[in-house]
Amino acid sequence: MSKRDYYEVLGVSKGASDDELKKAFRKAAVKYHPDKDTGDEAKFKEVNEAYEVLKDKQKRQRYDQFGHAGVGGASGNGAGYGGNPFEGFGGASSQGFEFNFGDGGLGDIFGQFFGGSQSTRGPQRGRDVEVEIQLSFEEAIFGVEHQLSLDLEAICEHCDGSTVEPGSSMKTCDTCKGAGQQTRVMNTMFGAIQQAVTCETCGGKGKIPEKVCTVCHGRGTKRKKQDIKVKIPAGIDDGSTIRLKERGEAIGNGQTGDLYVHIRVKAHKKFTREGDLILSDEHISMVDAALGTEIDVETVDGIVTMKVPAGTQSGTDFKLSGHGVPHLRRDSRGAHIVQVIVDIPTKLSKKQKELLEQFASLKKHGLFS
Repeated sequence: MSKRDYYEVLGVSKGASDDELKKAFRKAAVKYHPDKDTGDEAKFKEVNEAYEVLKDKQKRQRYDQFGHAGVGGASGNGAGYGGNPFEGFGGASSQGFEFNFGDGGLGDIFGQFFGGSQSTRGPQRGRDVEVEIQLSFEEAIFGVEHQLSLDLEAICEHCDGSTVEPGSSMKTCDTCKGAGQQTRVMNTMFGAIQQAVTCETCGGKGKIPEKVCTVCHGRGTKRKKQDIKVKIPAGIDDGSTIRLKERGEAIGNGQTGDLYVHIRVKAHKKFTREGDLILSDEHISMVDAALGTEIDVETVDGIVTMKVPAGTQSGTDFKLSGHGVPHLRRDSRGAHIVQVIVDIPTKLSKKQKELLEQFASLKKHGLFS
Protein backbone atom coordinates (compact mmCIF):
# COMPACT_ATOMS: atom_id res chain seq x y z
CA MET A 1 0.00 0.00 0.00
CA SER A 2 1.44 3.33 -1.07
CA LYS A 3 1.90 6.07 1.50
CA ARG A 4 0.08 9.34 1.46
CA ASP A 5 1.98 12.58 1.02
CA TYR A 6 3.17 13.80 4.44
CA TYR A 7 1.92 17.34 3.81
CA GLU A 8 -1.49 15.92 2.92
CA VAL A 9 -1.50 13.83 6.10
CA LEU A 10 -1.03 16.95 8.24
CA GLY A 11 -3.25 19.09 6.07
CA VAL A 12 -0.67 21.77 5.31
CA SER A 13 0.94 23.20 2.20
CA LYS A 14 4.47 22.28 1.10
CA GLY A 15 5.69 25.71 2.17
CA ALA A 16 4.23 25.48 5.69
CA SER A 17 6.28 27.06 8.47
CA ASP A 18 7.52 25.17 11.53
CA ASP A 19 4.79 26.78 13.62
CA GLU A 20 2.09 25.75 11.12
CA LEU A 21 3.41 22.18 11.13
CA LYS A 22 3.35 22.04 14.92
CA LYS A 23 -0.21 23.37 15.15
CA ALA A 24 -1.43 20.94 12.50
CA PHE A 25 0.25 18.05 14.27
CA ARG A 26 -1.28 18.91 17.64
CA LYS A 27 -4.74 19.15 16.13
CA ALA A 28 -4.46 15.84 14.27
CA ALA A 29 -2.82 14.00 17.18
CA VAL A 30 -5.65 14.96 19.51
CA LYS A 31 -8.28 14.06 16.93
CA TYR A 32 -6.92 10.61 16.07
CA HIS A 33 -5.58 9.52 19.47
CA PRO A 34 -6.75 5.92 20.05
CA ASP A 35 -8.30 6.78 23.42
CA LYS A 36 -10.59 9.39 21.89
CA ASP A 37 -14.06 8.61 20.51
CA THR A 38 -12.82 9.92 17.17
CA GLY A 39 -9.58 7.97 17.53
CA ASP A 40 -7.96 6.03 14.71
CA GLU A 41 -4.74 4.22 15.58
CA ALA A 42 -3.55 3.90 11.99
CA LYS A 43 -4.06 7.60 11.27
CA PHE A 44 -2.49 8.48 14.62
CA LYS A 45 0.67 6.59 13.62
CA GLU A 46 0.57 8.19 10.17
CA VAL A 47 0.34 11.69 11.67
CA ASN A 48 3.28 11.06 13.99
CA GLU A 49 5.38 9.64 11.17
CA ALA A 50 4.68 12.65 8.97
CA TYR A 51 5.53 15.14 11.68
CA GLU A 52 8.69 13.25 12.64
CA VAL A 53 10.03 13.77 9.11
CA LEU A 54 8.77 17.28 8.36
CA LYS A 55 9.88 18.83 11.68
CA ASP A 56 13.52 17.90 10.91
CA LYS A 57 15.02 20.29 8.34
CA GLN A 58 17.39 17.75 6.83
CA LYS A 59 14.76 15.00 6.62
CA ARG A 60 12.26 17.46 5.18
CA GLN A 61 14.74 18.55 2.50
CA ARG A 62 15.38 14.93 1.50
CA TYR A 63 11.65 14.21 1.48
CA ASP A 64 10.94 17.24 -0.72
CA GLN A 65 13.59 16.06 -3.16
CA PHE A 66 13.16 12.27 -3.18
CA GLY A 67 9.80 11.63 -1.53
CA HIS A 68 9.37 8.70 0.87
CA ALA A 69 12.47 6.97 -0.50
CA GLY A 70 14.62 9.85 0.73
CA VAL A 71 13.65 9.20 4.36
CA GLY A 72 13.73 5.42 4.32
CA GLY A 73 9.97 5.03 4.06
CA ALA A 74 9.49 3.55 0.59
CA SER A 75 8.62 0.08 1.84
CA GLY A 76 5.99 1.17 4.30
CA ASN A 77 8.14 0.15 7.30
CA GLY A 78 9.42 3.54 8.22
CA ALA A 79 9.00 5.37 11.48
CA GLY A 80 5.52 4.86 12.84
CA TYR A 81 4.82 1.56 11.05
CA GLY A 82 5.52 -1.73 12.75
CA GLY A 83 7.08 -2.18 16.20
CA ASN A 84 7.15 0.98 18.27
CA PRO A 85 5.50 3.70 16.17
CA PHE A 86 7.14 6.44 18.21
CA GLU A 87 10.73 5.16 18.22
CA GLY A 88 13.11 8.07 17.84
CA PHE A 89 10.29 10.54 18.29
CA GLY A 90 10.72 13.22 20.94
CA GLY A 91 12.83 11.03 23.23
CA ALA A 92 10.41 8.08 23.23
CA SER A 93 11.38 4.84 24.94
CA SER A 94 9.84 1.40 25.27
CA GLN A 95 8.63 2.22 28.77
CA GLY A 96 7.11 5.66 28.30
CA PHE A 97 6.75 8.15 25.47
CA GLU A 98 7.62 11.82 25.65
CA PHE A 99 6.05 13.88 22.90
CA ASN A 100 7.83 17.09 22.07
CA PHE A 101 4.85 19.45 21.82
CA GLY A 102 6.86 22.21 23.45
CA ASP A 103 4.15 23.24 25.92
CA GLY A 104 4.45 20.65 28.67
CA GLY A 105 0.75 19.81 28.31
CA LEU A 106 -0.21 17.27 25.66
CA GLY A 107 3.17 15.59 25.97
CA ASP A 108 2.55 14.82 29.64
CA ILE A 109 -0.94 13.52 28.91
CA PHE A 110 0.17 11.21 26.10
CA GLY A 111 3.08 10.04 28.22
CA GLN A 112 0.64 8.93 30.93
CA PHE A 113 -1.48 7.00 28.40
CA PHE A 114 1.51 4.89 27.44
CA GLY A 115 2.85 4.19 30.92
CA GLY A 116 4.84 7.36 31.46
CA SER A 117 5.05 8.54 35.03
CA GLN A 118 5.16 11.96 36.56
CA SER A 119 6.17 10.53 39.90
CA THR A 120 9.66 10.97 41.24
CA ARG A 121 11.07 9.20 44.25
CA GLY A 122 12.66 11.12 47.05
CA PRO A 123 16.43 11.62 47.09
CA GLN A 124 18.30 8.34 47.50
CA ARG A 125 21.75 9.89 47.39
CA GLY A 126 23.25 13.03 48.84
CA ARG A 127 24.39 15.96 46.73
CA ASP A 128 27.83 15.84 45.11
CA VAL A 129 30.09 18.73 46.06
CA GLU A 130 32.70 20.40 43.85
CA VAL A 131 35.62 22.51 45.06
CA GLU A 132 38.73 23.95 43.43
CA ILE A 133 42.28 23.88 44.79
CA GLN A 134 45.10 26.14 43.60
CA LEU A 135 48.57 24.54 43.63
CA SER A 136 52.01 25.94 43.00
CA PHE A 137 54.04 24.40 40.18
CA GLU A 138 56.26 22.59 42.70
CA GLU A 139 53.27 21.22 44.68
CA ALA A 140 51.86 19.70 41.50
CA ILE A 141 55.23 18.12 40.68
CA PHE A 142 55.98 16.62 44.09
CA GLY A 143 52.48 16.23 45.53
CA VAL A 144 51.09 17.70 48.71
CA GLU A 145 48.46 17.09 51.36
CA HIS A 146 45.82 19.80 51.27
CA GLN A 147 43.25 20.38 53.97
CA LEU A 148 39.76 21.59 53.12
CA SER A 149 37.29 23.09 55.57
CA LEU A 150 33.74 22.67 54.24
CA ASP A 151 30.28 23.31 55.64
CA LEU A 152 28.34 20.17 54.67
CA GLU A 153 25.27 18.15 55.53
CA ALA A 154 26.52 15.33 57.78
CA ILE A 155 24.76 12.30 59.21
CA CYS A 156 22.93 13.23 62.42
CA GLU A 157 24.89 11.69 65.29
CA HIS A 158 21.78 11.48 67.49
CA CYS A 159 19.74 9.20 65.19
CA ASP A 160 22.63 7.96 63.02
CA GLY A 161 20.80 9.21 59.95
CA SER A 162 17.69 7.06 60.51
CA THR A 163 15.45 10.14 61.12
CA VAL A 164 13.90 8.23 64.07
CA GLU A 165 14.27 9.29 67.70
CA PRO A 166 16.37 6.64 69.50
CA GLY A 167 14.09 4.25 71.38
CA SER A 168 11.33 4.74 68.83
CA SER A 169 10.67 2.70 65.69
CA MET A 170 9.14 2.93 62.21
CA LYS A 171 5.44 2.44 61.52
CA THR A 172 3.35 1.89 58.40
CA CYS A 173 2.60 5.09 56.53
CA ASP A 174 -1.01 6.15 57.15
CA THR A 175 -1.29 7.86 53.76
CA CYS A 176 -0.30 5.03 51.40
CA LYS A 177 -0.87 2.14 53.85
CA GLY A 178 2.67 0.90 53.24
CA ALA A 179 2.45 0.81 49.45
CA GLY A 180 4.80 3.74 48.93
CA GLN A 181 2.52 5.11 46.21
CA GLN A 182 -0.66 7.10 45.92
CA THR A 183 -3.22 7.21 43.12
CA ARG A 184 -3.82 10.63 41.65
CA VAL A 185 -6.73 11.42 39.35
CA MET A 186 -6.25 13.97 36.57
CA ASN A 187 -9.09 15.45 34.54
CA THR A 188 -8.04 15.81 30.91
CA MET A 189 -9.66 16.32 27.51
CA PHE A 190 -9.77 12.52 27.29
CA GLY A 191 -11.53 12.10 30.60
CA ALA A 192 -10.28 11.18 34.07
CA ILE A 193 -6.84 9.55 34.17
CA GLN A 194 -5.46 7.69 37.17
CA GLN A 195 -1.76 7.89 37.81
CA ALA A 196 0.41 6.23 40.47
CA VAL A 197 2.79 8.67 42.14
CA THR A 198 5.29 8.41 44.97
CA CYS A 199 3.70 8.92 48.36
CA GLU A 200 4.44 12.45 49.55
CA THR A 201 4.29 11.47 53.22
CA CYS A 202 6.82 8.63 53.31
CA GLY A 203 8.73 9.40 50.09
CA GLY A 204 7.98 5.93 48.70
CA LYS A 205 9.36 3.99 51.68
CA GLY A 206 5.98 2.83 52.99
CA LYS A 207 7.02 3.57 56.55
CA ILE A 208 7.40 6.68 58.70
CA PRO A 209 8.94 7.26 62.15
CA GLU A 210 6.70 6.84 65.17
CA LYS A 211 8.65 9.78 66.57
CA VAL A 212 11.06 11.87 64.49
CA CYS A 213 14.56 12.64 65.74
CA THR A 214 14.47 15.61 68.12
CA VAL A 215 17.88 16.84 66.95
CA CYS A 216 17.59 16.78 63.14
CA HIS A 217 13.76 16.91 63.14
CA GLY A 218 13.45 13.94 60.84
CA ARG A 219 15.96 15.04 58.20
CA GLY A 220 18.64 12.54 59.20
CA THR A 221 21.39 15.15 58.73
CA LYS A 222 22.80 18.25 60.39
CA ARG A 223 24.87 21.05 58.89
CA LYS A 224 28.41 20.66 60.14
CA LYS A 225 31.87 22.03 59.44
CA GLN A 226 34.12 19.24 58.23
CA ASP A 227 37.90 19.18 57.84
CA ILE A 228 38.88 16.95 54.94
CA LYS A 229 42.45 16.03 54.03
CA VAL A 230 43.08 15.66 50.32
CA LYS A 231 46.22 13.85 49.22
CA ILE A 232 47.42 15.38 45.97
CA PRO A 233 49.58 12.83 44.08
CA ALA A 234 52.95 13.82 42.64
CA GLY A 235 52.72 14.67 38.96
CA ILE A 236 49.10 15.83 38.89
CA ASP A 237 48.34 18.23 36.05
CA ASP A 238 46.30 21.39 35.74
CA GLY A 239 42.64 20.59 35.05
CA SER A 240 42.70 17.20 36.79
CA THR A 241 39.91 16.15 39.14
CA ILE A 242 40.18 14.00 42.25
CA ARG A 243 37.04 12.16 43.40
CA LEU A 244 36.61 11.45 47.11
CA LYS A 245 33.83 8.90 47.39
CA GLU A 246 31.08 9.64 49.92
CA ARG A 247 32.71 12.85 51.17
CA GLY A 248 29.99 15.14 49.82
CA GLU A 249 26.56 15.91 51.27
CA ALA A 250 24.77 13.26 53.37
CA ILE A 251 21.03 12.47 53.42
CA GLY A 252 18.91 10.51 55.83
CA ASN A 253 18.53 6.81 54.99
CA GLY A 254 20.62 7.19 51.85
CA GLN A 255 24.11 7.22 50.41
CA THR A 256 26.38 10.21 50.92
CA GLY A 257 27.36 12.08 47.76
CA ASP A 258 30.91 12.43 46.46
CA LEU A 259 33.41 15.27 46.70
CA TYR A 260 35.08 16.36 43.46
CA VAL A 261 38.31 18.35 43.85
CA HIS A 262 39.30 20.26 40.70
CA ILE A 263 43.01 21.07 40.44
CA ARG A 264 44.38 24.35 39.13
CA VAL A 265 48.16 24.80 38.88
CA LYS A 266 49.71 28.27 38.90
CA ALA A 267 52.15 29.15 36.13
CA HIS A 268 55.87 29.16 37.00
CA LYS A 269 58.05 32.14 36.18
CA LYS A 270 60.78 29.95 34.64
CA PHE A 271 59.42 26.46 33.92
CA THR A 272 56.69 25.20 31.62
CA ARG A 273 55.28 21.69 31.46
CA GLU A 274 54.43 19.41 28.56
CA GLY A 275 53.16 16.06 29.80
CA ASP A 276 55.99 14.52 31.85
CA LEU A 277 58.55 17.03 30.56
CA ILE A 278 59.68 20.26 32.22
CA LEU A 279 61.03 22.90 29.84
CA SER A 280 63.27 25.92 30.48
CA ASP A 281 65.75 28.18 28.70
CA GLU A 282 69.35 29.03 29.60
CA HIS A 283 71.33 31.86 27.98
CA ILE A 284 75.06 31.68 27.20
CA SER A 285 77.44 33.97 25.36
CA MET A 286 78.61 33.24 21.84
CA VAL A 287 82.13 32.74 23.15
CA ASP A 288 80.96 30.02 25.59
CA ALA A 289 78.93 28.48 22.80
CA ALA A 290 81.99 28.39 20.55
CA LEU A 291 84.50 27.19 23.15
CA GLY A 292 82.19 25.09 25.33
CA THR A 293 81.39 25.62 28.99
CA GLU A 294 79.59 24.34 32.08
CA ILE A 295 76.50 26.14 33.40
CA ASP A 296 74.35 25.88 36.52
CA VAL A 297 70.77 25.02 35.59
CA GLU A 298 67.81 25.63 37.88
CA THR A 299 65.54 22.58 38.16
CA VAL A 300 62.67 21.63 40.49
CA ASP A 301 65.24 19.53 42.36
CA GLY A 302 67.69 22.40 42.78
CA ILE A 303 70.78 23.50 40.85
CA VAL A 304 72.25 20.97 38.41
CA THR A 305 75.56 21.51 36.56
CA MET A 306 75.25 20.90 32.83
CA LYS A 307 78.05 20.64 30.26
CA VAL A 308 77.63 22.63 27.05
CA PRO A 309 79.99 21.29 24.36
CA ALA A 310 82.01 23.54 22.04
CA GLY A 311 80.18 24.64 18.91
CA THR A 312 76.70 24.54 20.44
CA GLN A 313 74.16 26.32 18.25
CA SER A 314 71.43 28.56 19.60
CA GLY A 315 68.17 26.63 20.14
CA THR A 316 69.89 23.33 20.93
CA ASP A 317 68.03 21.18 23.49
CA PHE A 318 69.78 19.31 26.29
CA LYS A 319 68.12 16.55 28.31
CA LEU A 320 68.43 16.21 32.07
CA SER A 321 66.98 12.76 32.72
CA GLY A 322 65.00 12.16 35.90
CA HIS A 323 64.41 15.84 36.66
CA GLY A 324 60.97 16.12 35.06
CA VAL A 325 57.45 15.25 36.18
CA PRO A 326 56.80 12.06 38.21
CA HIS A 327 54.57 9.53 36.49
CA LEU A 328 51.28 8.98 38.31
CA ARG A 329 51.16 5.23 37.72
CA ARG A 330 54.80 4.17 37.86
CA ASP A 331 57.87 4.95 39.90
CA SER A 332 59.76 7.06 37.38
CA ARG A 333 60.05 10.62 36.16
CA GLY A 334 60.23 12.45 32.88
CA ALA A 335 63.10 14.68 31.81
CA HIS A 336 63.93 18.34 32.12
CA ILE A 337 64.65 19.78 28.67
CA VAL A 338 66.96 22.79 28.63
CA GLN A 339 67.06 24.89 25.50
CA VAL A 340 70.31 26.84 25.16
CA ILE A 341 69.97 30.34 23.74
CA VAL A 342 73.16 31.92 22.41
CA ASP A 343 73.18 35.66 23.04
CA ILE A 344 74.64 37.78 20.26
CA PRO A 345 75.95 41.13 21.55
CA THR A 346 74.17 44.17 20.17
CA LYS A 347 76.96 46.58 21.10
CA LEU A 348 80.70 45.95 20.67
CA SER A 349 83.69 47.87 21.91
CA LYS A 350 86.35 48.87 19.41
CA LYS A 351 88.68 46.10 20.62
CA GLN A 352 85.92 43.45 20.40
CA LYS A 353 85.06 44.54 16.89
CA GLU A 354 88.73 44.30 15.83
CA LEU A 355 89.02 40.79 17.27
CA LEU A 356 85.88 39.61 15.49
CA GLU A 357 87.11 41.09 12.22
CA GLN A 358 90.41 39.24 12.66
CA PHE A 359 88.46 36.01 13.32
CA ALA A 360 86.37 36.56 10.22
CA SER A 361 89.49 37.17 8.15
CA LEU A 362 91.12 33.97 9.37
CA LYS A 363 87.97 31.99 8.61
CA LYS A 364 87.82 33.55 5.15
CA HIS A 365 91.32 32.29 4.39
CA GLY A 366 90.40 28.77 5.49
CA LEU A 367 92.30 28.70 8.76
CA PHE A 368 89.09 27.70 10.62
CA SER A 369 86.39 25.42 9.38
